[in-house]
Amino acid sequence: MSDLGDWFRSIPLITRYWFAGSIAVPLVGKLGLVSPVNLFLWPDAFIHRFQIWRPITATFFFPVGPGTGFLYLVNLYFLYQYSSRLETGAFDGRPADYMFMLLFNWICIVITGLAMDMQLLMIPLIMSVLYVWAQLNRDMIVSFWFGTRFKACYLPWVILGFNYIIGGSVINELIGNLVGHLYFFLMFKYPMDLGGRNFLSTPQFLYRWLPNRRGGVSGFGIPPASMRRAAEDQQGGGRHNWGQGFRLGDQ
Repeated sequence: MSDLGDWFRSIPLITRYWFAGSIAVPLVGKLGLVSPVNLFLWPDAFIHRFQIWRPITATFFFPVGPGTGFLYLVNLYFLYQYSSRLETGAFDGRPADYMFMLLFNWICIVITGLAMDMQLLMIPLIMSVLYVWAQLNRDMIVSFWFGTRFKACYLPWVILGFNYIIGGSVINELIGNLVGHLYFFLMFKYPMDLGGRNFLSTPQFLYRWLPNRRGGVSGFGIPPASMRRAAEDQQGGGRHNWGQGFRLGDQ
């Protein structure tokens, strides 16, 4: 048990709470401590009956059963791997900026969920984070199951097809990819490559709550350190090298 505790404490802070919530809330529903009916995102209950907890519980809840258990575990693995890599990679030392990314993606997904009557939000949020990681490491070669190898930028779409095979739907994955693309475009692509203005900025209260662990205050539209180094190496424009990544499954 001490090894398990050490492993859990080694998970980056924000990812640790997200990961723990994604285990605890489905377990509460599975044990019947709270009726799963109260955990879904239902527009009528949220808007007209003011059940304001539903967008939060729908983000952590997943109905685990014989037909969904494998899909749940796969996406829990993706949450742990790619949230950890973003938090300790591109957002290293900047927990407020990483929290803002999650909040931005979550708000977009909640709005989409209410408009499209999506009852569960776990997979879209995980996929939005995975998409951002894949774009920041787009030229890295990743290995997927059965020895397949391809660039990281294709990983979200490969997983979309994979989840369709084991889960039978692509809407959740597609929404997550689109939200991740919106964040990546507004944060990096538009201000850095197209010379546009910065539309996203981390609120100051997040910096007070989660202060940077190194000097300076990073804002959106300013690339992470690894991306700045890559841009400096190229000296004169062209397409950015979005940094180095990891192979799928590496610890």
